[in-house]
Amino acid sequence: MEQYLSYSQEVLEAKEKGLPIIALESTIISHGMPYPQNVKTAREVEQIIRDGGAVPATIAIIDGKIKIGLSDEELEMFGNAQGVAKASRRDIGYLLATKKIGATTVAATMICAELAGIELFVTGGIGGVHRGAETTMDISADLEELAMTNVAVVCAGAKSILDIGLTLEYLETKGVPVIGYGTDKLPAFYTSESEFDVNFRSDSPEETAAILRAKWDLGLRGGALVANPIPVEDSIEASFINEIVENALAEAEKQGIAGKDVTPFLLGKVKELTQGKSLEANIALVKNNARVGAKIAVELQK
Repeated sequence: MEQYLSYSQEVLEAKEKGLPIIALESTIISHGMPYPQNVKTAREVEQIIRDGGAVPATIAIIDGKIKIGLSDEELEMFGNAQGVAKASRRDIGYLLATKKIGATTVAATMICAELAGIELFVTGGIGGVHRGAETTMDISADLEELAMTNVAVVCAGAKSILDIGLTLEYLETKGVPVIGYGTDKLPAFYTSESEFDVNFRSDSPEETAAILRAKWDLGLRGGALVANPIPVEDSIEASFINEIVENALAEAEKQGIAGKDVTPFLLGKVKELTQGKSLEANIALVKNNARVGAKIAVELQK
């Protein structure tokens, strides 16, 4: 298995010294933001993690290897590359065998993190059950991965373009704990809360780490969702976002846009109609998750 993994020098040294390491996905660089904001944000998020006492490991698939930690040159190349595949669980073997470039989604990043012995992963938001999934069966592989892979995911909840209620139902069925970090309500990515309750509230990195450690010490397989709300000053009004989503969904249906094409269409509409404020919010919440994630990672390593 080790033949497929390639560690950056920084991550290798962290492993040797027993330092806390945090996994970061690469889809947010290749598909989530435009250049050069994507590379700039990736570097800033990595630095926030270092400043918090942990070591960042941005994960990607390059030249037949799972890269655990990217060099500055690799980050730059990745942020500029054309035709980067979006890699989930089903795609990893293919991309390694064909030596194509792949950006890891939440699911793939969790898999690669576990292979590398990394217990915590910081991202923006998770995928979930899409609206209308009762007829399309469009459910993100992220949820299944949370059910079976021992990596905790620190994120700002699920995007409001998803069916958040059904997403929580799915996670409950799979036994995935949803921990609200300083909140009783699940955050909805751009907005600091939704109408839905989390399973448990934790107000400190120490308690959050203790919950995760107890779960895994008992051999209870699967990850956990640590839902960390976007700071209120960076959030977008829930009613405003919801109206945009509802209108965009109606437009998508009218244009015959369905299945996997709906999400990028909705995200495009949200960005267009918020006049770039959604991108600013996205950057702010990822940085906030990195700050909180670093604190939890340090506690987990004790």
